[in-house]
Amino acid sequence: MTTAEGDNATSSSSDVWNLPNILTMLRIVLVPFFVWFLVADNGQYGIWRWAAVLAFAVAIYTDKLDGDIARARGLITNFGKIADPIADKLLIGSALVLLSILGELPWWVTVLILVREWGITALRFVVIRYGVMPASRGGKLKTVVQTVAIFLYVLPLKAIAPWLGDIAFWVMMVALAITLWTGVEYVIQAMRLRAAGRRP
Repeated sequence: MTTAEGDNATSSSSDVWNLPNILTMLRIVLVPFFVWFLVADNGQYGIWRWAAVLAFAVAIYTDKLDGDIARARGLITNFGKIADPIADKLLIGSALVLLSILGELPWWVTVLILVREWGITALRFVVIRYGVMPASRGGKLKTVVQTVAIFLYVLPLKAIAPWLGDIAFWVMMVALAITLWTGVEYVIQAMRLRAAGRRP
């Protein structure tokens, strides 16, 4: 390996092993723990449920923290651009599926959200030859409301007061509405990108 090659390898390695990317990797590592805690509790709202709440809260906090640090210190990397949304989808997707398996969240809600998420991700790859679809304000709002809704579901609210579960449901309905609406917006944006890219 030449010196230049060695320098490039070191630079590439340092790009990956920075604080925001480590926090993203931590979020990915937390996903199986969150899943295990939620499965171990099995809807009993005991100590394992609170462990799942803690794991989810820490994972969500790392999501905010790694973005803030990356922007403040100029540490936005290609690895982070790829790994960050993957970490988010793993956490959100596993939470929705598990809540439905436990019978706490209707399956149709989980299916609609996941189809939208995977569909838009696939659409981004389809139109990437024409341009990049950046995350919109609506998309960011969608992520925040989804996170709040899931957090309310993961909290053992029904053990405290049954009506608190109704609040979680309606917050989830708001999250679903925003999710579907922003999905339509991304489809329109993709069509415009494709049309502009095909013009002579």
